[in-house]
Amino acid sequence: MQYQFRTASQLLELCQTQSVSVAELALLGEVENGPQSREETESRMLEYYRRMKESVQKGLQITERSRSGLSGGDSRRVLAHSTGPHPSALGATFERSIAYALAVLETNAAFGRIIATPTAGSAGICPACLLIWQEERQASDETTMRGLFTAAGIGRVIGLGACFSGAQGGCQAEVGSACAMAAAAICELDGGSPEDVVHASALALQNTLGLICDPIGGYVEAPCMMRNGLFGLHAFGAAAVALSGVRSIVPFDEVVSALREVGNKMPRIYKETSQGGLAATPTGLRFFPRRPKTDP
Repeated sequence: MQYQFRTASQLLELCQTQSVSVAELALLGEVENGPQSREETESRMLEYYRRMKESVQKGLQITERSRSGLSGGDSRRVLAHSTGPHPSALGATFERSIAYALAVLETNAAFGRIIATPTAGSAGICPACLLIWQEERQASDETTMRGLFTAAGIGRVIGLGACFSGAQGGCQAEVGSACAMAAAAICELDGGSPEDVVHASALALQNTLGLICDPIGGYVEAPCMMRNGLFGLHAFGAAAVALSGVRSIVPFDEVVSALREVGNKMPRIYKETSQGGLAATPTGLRFFPRRPKTDP
């Protein structure tokens, strides 16, 4: 097939030979590989983006704590602080980005509808980054939605070269992948070349290697929420660095290989079992319906 790729090297080669962006290549590959037309595929992605925005808005309206007691109302607090008399020295946009990512995870905890990008536990990063970009650039939904195709292209490379599952690779596979995908989207939306996009992804992903998956109480709430909020900022940083011309020393394909290798060697207690890390602290154990069994 003409537009299919498995690695970042293949992606860059196709972008060059076909004279297309990462987003366009991902779109062409999806059309080539599926039953829907280009227009239908774009329409579906636009709907996904609008659902993402809805999940942000719903989360920002939540005031009560979730059933677990681990989350609820936090995104509203951060958003309110961003418009108060003493916002962050980095500005209100900095705090809004955190609030938006938290909101998606709070929507999930309240059994609301979210779009996994690429998983439920990392679903706040791409929506937060894209919505912030849209607001700051005063862009349309149609323009912003293109970033999701960029993210999908990078996600394809990660999915085929490593994994997205916290149970298989730790939180580096979830939040790390989402961060790389968001960095790619922001980079290309801000005019980055395919090479810039791949370097932004590499810079974002390499700084999450070794991140464990240790959900307190077995719920996808803490520390998942805060990782979404703060790694969304990391995605913006990686995109900015790549757009400045800084390059990742380690190529993206090798970073993905490192993700796979670290995930394979990571002890099982740090891969979504809630038997290690923050989940196994005295406070973390208080949120378990039943105390989990630990490895001898």
